[in-house]
Amino acid sequence: MTKSWHPEQPILDLIRRVWTEGVERRDRTGVGTRALFGATLRFDLSGGTVPLMTTKRVYWKTAVKELLWFLSGETNIRPLVAQGVHIWTDWPLARYRAETGEAIDRDAFEARILADDDFARAWGDLGPVYGRQWRRWQGADGREHDQVAALVDGLRRNPAGRRHLLSGWNVADLDRMALPPCHMTYQYFVAEGRLSGILYQRSCDLGLGFPFNIFEAALLLRMLAQQCDLEPGELVWMGADVHLYLNHAHLVDALLARPPRPWPKLRLVRRPPDIFGYRPDDVVVDGYDPHPAILAPVAV
Repeated sequence: MTKSWHPEQPILDLIRRVWTEGVERRDRTGVGTRALFGATLRFDLSGGTVPLMTTKRVYWKTAVKELLWFLSGETNIRPLVAQGVHIWTDWPLARYRAETGEAIDRDAFEARILADDDFARAWGDLGPVYGRQWRRWQGADGREHDQVAALVDGLRRNPAGRRHLLSGWNVADLDRMALPPCHMTYQYFVAEGRLSGILYQRSCDLGLGFPFNIFEAALLLRMLAQQCDLEPGELVWMGADVHLYLNHAHLVDALLARPPRPWPKLRLVRRPPDIFGYRPDDVVVDGYDPHPAILAPVAV
């Protein structure tokens, strides 16, 4: 009997190809990767389908909170930590340890972020990362530009336009960012009442980052579609430096040994007045039955 095709299979095929054919490279973190340059994946988002990997559990509620944090324009980890989200803590924690010499653990660091306003301002800020660029991109004349608001307005007023872009790659600010944007450019296309999008990712950690990146890109597209009275179309993902870390062999082996399960459906249960009004509980994922999570270290 021929196996039916599964939309997660292209992701697994790419993971296998990077691991078996990728060039071994020493990277910024010192951990080392196997990497390929240039990959494309396509996902049909119609009918509520969402690219949420099932070969390992993806903590999609954390991803929702991260995306809403981006959309808020925030660049400090404090609102994330207050919601139990730890995915951005490693970068300011590493800076604090390096600059003070204090061997503080993550829990103690986060507790100080929550308890001490001055400490949070000094050590919790990540610099002008995604939220700043999306909502308050500063031009040469000093004026700030809200790219997200402009994107929604453009999609509504001129759906056939070719300038529906959102970018985080502000060259003037890169040196002040804790981490330059990996998922750096989004572009959108409207045809026959459907909204499709492309995410260009300059750097993609397939093992840890990609499952979050592709889910959040799909969620953002769904939110834009709802705000602009459109149906979701296709999400195209384009990865440049696509890599797996050398210390993630156990993760790769587990992913490739597990059969993918049916993808879930995503619902937005409320339409807020604007795209900045979504709350975490507005996002519902139905029918998600993944394999267990796979723990792997983050390279900072």
